[in-house]
Amino acid sequence: MEKYLVKVNEAEFDLSKDDVAALDMQNLGAAGFHVLKDKRSYDVQVIAENLQERRLTIAVNGNTYVIKINDQYDQLVQKMGLLSNASQKAKNILAPMPGLIMDVMVQAEQEIVEGTPLLVLSAMKMENQILSQGGGTIKSIAVKVGDTVDKGQLIIEMES
Repeated sequence: MEKYLVKVNEAEFDLSKDDVAALDMQNLGAAGFHVLKDKRSYDVQVIAENLQERRLTIAVNGNTYVIKINDQYDQLVQKMGLLSNASQKAKNILAPMPGLIMDVMVQAEQEIVEGTPLLVLSAMKMENQILSQGGGTIKSIAVKVGDTVDKGQLIIEMES
């Protein structure tokens, strides 16, 4: 069973897909979510999200929390020490989650810098702008508007 390491503010705990599925949760659209857990009611709103860093800022009953979610691959990479913040320039851009490509904002051969908007990915009824994590030249774009992508699928190939 896939486990996620979830860091909420400074506390860390493991969470599985089954744990999430066991929640009594109702999507309220733009108003957020209503969650029942252990006979307690929670109003949850997503305030901000950074999908590249897998970080969310949410409000639960008016209290704000920053959540960092690492899947099994993130945990393995971190454990092996393969990521250093100084060298996080992505060669290839991968889809951070399954979704629908709504807009492609760059083209092949284009020079980009860190933070350049690359595309818009619609997932879970939210449009997410994907930004470059480093500079370089776009070698090729593997998707077009209207394509569906899976998590981890190559969407843009980069050259340094």
